[in-house]
Amino acid sequence: MTQPDPAGPEGPGAAPSVVLSATPSDVSALVARVQAVVGRGGPGRAGRALIGIVGAPGAGKSTLTAVLARALADAGTASVVVGMDGFHLAQAELDRLGRADRKGAPDTFDAEGYVALVRRIRVQRPGAPAVYAPRFDRGLEEPVGSAVPVFADTPVVLTEGNYLLLGAEPWHRLRRLLDETWFVEVDEGDRRRRLLDRHLSFGRPRELAEAFAHGSDERNAHLVAATRGRADLVVRWG
Repeated sequence: MTQPDPAGPEGPGAAPSVVLSATPSDVSALVARVQAVVGRGGPGRAGRALIGIVGAPGAGKSTLTAVLARALADAGTASVVVGMDGFHLAQAELDRLGRADRKGAPDTFDAEGYVALVRRIRVQRPGAPAVYAPRFDRGLEEPVGSAVPVFADTPVVLTEGNYLLLGAEPWHRLRRLLDETWFVEVDEGDRRRRLLDRHLSFGRPRELAEAFAHGSDERNAHLVAATRGRADLVVRWG
């Protein structure tokens, strides 16, 4: 029996409605787009924007998100960054499940927990208590719980990760919870080089770094690429 495609029905090459270019020195078009979403608001939640930023491993989505957050602050708009990576399963749990060699694949995250957190942020109202999100500590290679406070009066929430546009359960629910979801697109050669350099910077031996970069990371990248057509915006980054 044919199994459903976890990326959803859209494959590579499907064309989203908008494509914008941005560089680390110029994200003005992205700032304007976020501010438009804040101004648009929605039923019972005027003045807030929840933006999902998606990309393959090494695409630069974390860098883009950090640059965008700083640019928003310079423009007088506060934001907070919530990373999907905070929902990585702990290394001990990956070992127990036999998934350590596939760290970064969809089933190595607490996806239900991530979706639940985004839903809590979505329904957060002025005056409500802060919602606390976890973050991923690159030094420890482990998630750290309750590390990122999301205050009710913060107008922009940027959440970034690989799988925000997957069509499989429970990931597909995220698209309805976010105001917009953006896909970060970069030169594939640059992406692979950055990814290998990242593994090496973590102290992994080159042989192991290359095994991750060309093995599980590359499989995950293909899965993410297949979700491009579901994005509201493609950001050509770099």
